[in-house]
Formats: sequence, C-alpha cells, structure tokens
Amino acid sequence: MKGWRLWVSVVVLGFAVGTALAWLTNSAKDGGDAPESGLAVGESHPGFALPALDGGRVDAAQFAGRAMLVNFWATWCAPCRREMPVLQAASERHGDALAVVGVALDDPEPVADFVEELGIAYTILVGQDEVLDVQSAWGNEVGAMPYTVLVDGEGIVRWLHYGEVTSSELDEALGDVL
Repeated sequence: MKGWRLWVSVVVLGFAVGTALAWLTNSAKDGGDAPESGLAVGESHPGFALPALDGGRVDAAQFAGRAMLVNFWATWCAPCRREMPVLQAASERHGDALAVVGVALDDPEPVADFVEELGIAYTILVGQDEVLDVQSAWGNEVGAMPYTVLVDGEGIVRWLHYGEVTSSELDEALGDVL
C-alpha cells in the first residue's frame, strides 16, 4: 500500500513540475504578458539602486520624467542575447525620451565583454543577490529571463513582458507611452 502512495505522489509531483517548466519555457520562448505578480500595469514602479557596469550606482530616480525600459537579462540567457540589439535600436531611435536600462544577473566581467562585443550603449547594471531582489520587486518572482518592464515618465508601469521582445512588440508598447 505504501508503494502505491509513493508512486502516485511522484507522478503528481512530476506533473506539477513539468507543467511549471512548460509554462516558463513557452513564456520565455514566445514572449508574452506577465502573469499575475506583485507588480501590475498602472502601479508606480518600485525603484532600484544597483551597481553600474561602468562604476558607481544608478538609482531609478535618475530617470524621473522620462520613459524607462527596464530589461532583466543574463549573458547565459540565449533569448536575452538575441533581444539586446532590439533594445539598443530602440535606445538609439528614441534618444533622451527613453532610458533603456539593462539589469544583468551576472558578474561584471562577462557582462562587460558581451556589452562591448554587441556595442550596447545603454545603461547596464550588474549584480547577483541585489538583482534578484530588484527583479522580484519589479514583478518577476519566478526569475524568468528575459523580463522587461516599461514605465512612463510619471513612473507608472505601462507594460510587463516575459520572454524575448521583438521589435514589433516593443514598438507597439513604446507607441502607447512615448
């Protein structure tokens, strides 16, 4: 009898884990709106103060009055790497009207090498535990990457997106804010 219960428990647990992994994989691959989280569209952003790749610390308050696109990523994340040229193009296209901020869950050395290789010129922040805390506060409790949040010039969250951002998705979101 005990063996049967153990077998059923393992099957149920396996199904739950498989379902969660399938959801995260599809969200990261296909992109999409964020599921219910601690941060919602229409709320004020929670802010951040994190180490900058080029030294010092950057505070979200520095971008007050401008739209801000915050992208959580890592060098080991393939969808993150693919979307960075899209973010760079948006940064160049919108200039001072849009602050693009990349928040890397990584060590500074690989981030610096990758950013240089791709010619990324927007603000890059780095860290480990601090980044995990900020990412969670910004609505990504599950830690999926990439994860992107668009905030308007008033500091209000206007768009949450799990997974790789395409140029057309980003243009549509920015069109509603800029």
